[in-house]
Amino acid sequence: MKSKFDINTVVGFLLIGAIFLYFGYFSPTTPVAADEAAMANDSTTTEIVAEESVGLNSSENNLLEALAKDSIALNTDTLKYLKYQLEFGPFAQSMLENEETKTYSLENNLLKLSFSNKGAQLIKAELKDFQTYDSLPLNLIDSNSNFSLLLKDERLYNTADLNFKVIEQTASTLKFALQTDAGASLVYEYSLVADAYMVDWSVETNGMAPLLKHDQSELIWELQANRHEKNRDNEITRTEMQFQLAVDDDVDNFNSTSADEELVEEALNWVAYRQQFFTTILQLKGASFSKAALAIRPLEDEAHTKYMASSISYPSKASGELDLEMGLYLGPNKYEILKSYDAGFEELIPLGWGILGWINRGIVLNIFNWLEAYGLNYGLIILIIALIIKMILFPLTYSSYRSMAKMRVLKPEIDALAEKHPDAMKKQQATMELYRKAGVSPLGGCLPMLLQFPILIALFQFFPASIELRQQSFLWATDLSTYDSIYDLPFTIPFYGDHISLFTLLMTVSTLIYTYMNQQLTGSAQTQQFPQMKYIIYLMPIMFLGVFNNYASGLSYYYFVANVITFSQQFAIRSFIDEDKIKAKIAERKEKPQKENRLMRRMREVQEQQNRQQRRTK
Repeated sequence: MKSKFDINTVVGFLLIGAIFLYFGYFSPTTPVAADEAAMANDSTTTEIVAEESVGLNSSENNLLEALAKDSIALNTDTLKYLKYQLEFGPFAQSMLENEETKTYSLENNLLKLSFSNKGAQLIKAELKDFQTYDSLPLNLIDSNSNFSLLLKDERLYNTADLNFKVIEQTASTLKFALQTDAGASLVYEYSLVADAYMVDWSVETNGMAPLLKHDQSELIWELQANRHEKNRDNEITRTEMQFQLAVDDDVDNFNSTSADEELVEEALNWVAYRQQFFTTILQLKGASFSKAALAIRPLEDEAHTKYMASSISYPSKASGELDLEMGLYLGPNKYEILKSYDAGFEELIPLGWGILGWINRGIVLNIFNWLEAYGLNYGLIILIIALIIKMILFPLTYSSYRSMAKMRVLKPEIDALAEKHPDAMKKQQATMELYRKAGVSPLGGCLPMLLQFPILIALFQFFPASIELRQQSFLWATDLSTYDSIYDLPFTIPFYGDHISLFTLLMTVSTLIYTYMNQQLTGSAQTQQFPQMKYIIYLMPIMFLGVFNNYASGLSYYYFVANVITFSQQFAIRSFIDEDKIKAKIAERKEKPQKENRLMRRMREVQEQQNRQQRRTK
């Protein structure tokens, strides 16, 4: 019988020859598994494969056996399997079976999450209660993030490139599995409960130890932070990486403008990518990450702010397998929410250090939350906070005004001393003697103001960090957490900006008026003693105009309101203070022997020392 020419067989032999050449000269050894779906009927081909496989390693024999079974035709699955064998080694079968990329969802009343079977990754995280500055859904993650494990045999594999299979799905849970051709498995399980911004994430392996026992077993976490706020420059400034050290639970931060700069830290409880009002935190529960290499740099495109990346080493069991329980926080930088997790997350909010942090956390934040519970407009809340703080500080304000009234009463005598003593040193000595006899401190009006200074600085930290003010409108300001622009300039003014903030203008004008009033109240006695202050005190509000023009309008509004309240207090105090009585008391005091207070004694000693130095110089 005439033999029939079989083109499929010829193609099969040619492919076998090509595989021999590839494995013999170009490719490293890669373990593979047989393709059970291949056809196997041709005995002649099987014998040739058996003869040619003498001296080959097991990996090549496995591949040849798979080809031999496909004696009639190399079908599509077989070709894909061979391709995946070369590219993904022990994960070829999983790649073939889960080739189609699919997405799965978890959702509660706060978060809407999407996961992909490619890498078993979180690919989208939407915060339901928030929007971006341009009224779009706010996504902390939207195909801008990468979570992956590094695995290795002869080659390095990244789980972000591997296809997982969903093995369990409920309303609150998703479980993905990745299997090797030999039956080892890697399982990710995500859980999301109601009323939570925390996603529970467990990682467990079975039989994966050979792929994990090496120095490159790391969790890679990358994020290109999405822009959420109107003031992109301010958002970039306030975006940074933070972490908690396991040794002392101290929270530290890392920020860099250099792409080459990297920070390596040992033993961390959690790592956070903090943005201005939102944060993504990766936490290891019940243990600490062994080590983390951190990197951060600004991004140029308008849709993002910074690139942040961590290479995190994780602990494994004695067997070399993984059993990690982690948490992924995706939510707002709201103090009460972060504190509820009892992990030190609330320290991410920049409320200031030392006494500044104590003022904000112990006083301002409690008053703010108390007023917020009544559902008041946030502009009214700021007004009430200003009233409460000014009432608390009223004794200091009264003391300051009273001291300035004494200085004003003494002004004619001080002017007379200036005319009598042309020499600056003698004039200063005579003036200090007058202060001593009158029982007046030249710094009496300044010290109460200095005591108020920590509160002013604390509020400077509080308002720009308060997510409660975000997208809250008041009067002409549409968002109290950013600048209120009443006019956008067609150009940019250096150190000022490209817009005009009305609250900042009102704050600056009121501060200048307040400064002028203080000068009138003190009778310019302080500036006579310290002439350089005459210019500095007026220069500072002008400098603040450039700084505050791009800051939170809620902060400028607070300072403006505080100035107006101070004006009112001073007018009220003025009606109660009788300067004639003060003048009479000073005259009576001059007639009595006076005991120096500590401040006056110190100022006299400094004066005498200056006199001695001057005499030695002559």
